[in-house]
Amino acid sequence: MLKRFSLEGKVAVVTGAASGLSQAIAVGFAGAGADLVIADINHDGLHETAKSIRALGQKAEVCLCDIADAAAVENLFARADEVCGRVDILLNGPFAFNREKPEKLTLADWNDAIAVCLTGFFTCAQQAGQRMIGRGAGGSIISIGSIAGASALGRGNFVYSVAKAGVHQMTRELAVEWAAHGIRVNALLPAQMRTPSVKRWLEDPITDRGLVAHLLKGIPMNRLGEPEDIVGPAIFLASDAAAFVTGTLLPVDGGNLALNAGGSHTW
Repeated sequence: MLKRFSLEGKVAVVTGAASGLSQAIAVGFAGAGADLVIADINHDGLHETAKSIRALGQKAEVCLCDIADAAAVENLFARADEVCGRVDILLNGPFAFNREKPEKLTLADWNDAIAVCLTGFFTCAQQAGQRMIGRGAGGSIISIGSIAGASALGRGNFVYSVAKAGVHQMTRELAVEWAAHGIRVNALLPAQMRTPSVKRWLEDPITDRGLVAHLLKGIPMNRLGEPEDIVGPAIFLASDAAAFVTGTLLPVDGGNLALNAGGSHTW
């Protein structure tokens, strides 16, 4: 049964792979046997990820790519064609947004966030889907969504939450559209994870020192997530173990979405 979780012989394209959740997933995919095409705008971070992948004995092709640029996305997948000849798995990972109150958010900041967090996810999914349909061998497309797309966070997360809600619905729609081609489309919904960017945010002297305690009130498992917590769920969705799983929004949130807003995990 464990062989069904193997990604041996698969090629995965992972965007946002220079850091955080996507980096952890890229290395996890390599540990499960996949070869990788990794993309980001962070040159140094990409090469660190590639080093970790190659240390596991897997191939890592590095591509600088801003997924907000449709032409750059086309070039990314053309490179995957050239180097690997196939795409079996796509992991959509990057995010970019300015934390701001809705009444103060500029249209430029709105457009920039949507371009990365939603439109970029679609253009990558479209490129991967075209190749998977053309090969006729199916595939797995996974997007990193968020609990922010399922319920409101406040605290200036407005455009990020809206974009993630769009990712969630895009996941369902593509799952239905492409099911006949054997393409499974799913999303992972993390809660607050201790990625480098979140750590910097929590360590910022401007940040409310009671914020971590406040966040933990909504997480029954009583801790923030770690990047490694999302790796197993991602491997599952990418693998044949999830052969009948599509259109799923899988929370990786320590029970956050299960907890009623008026509920409590303490007595």
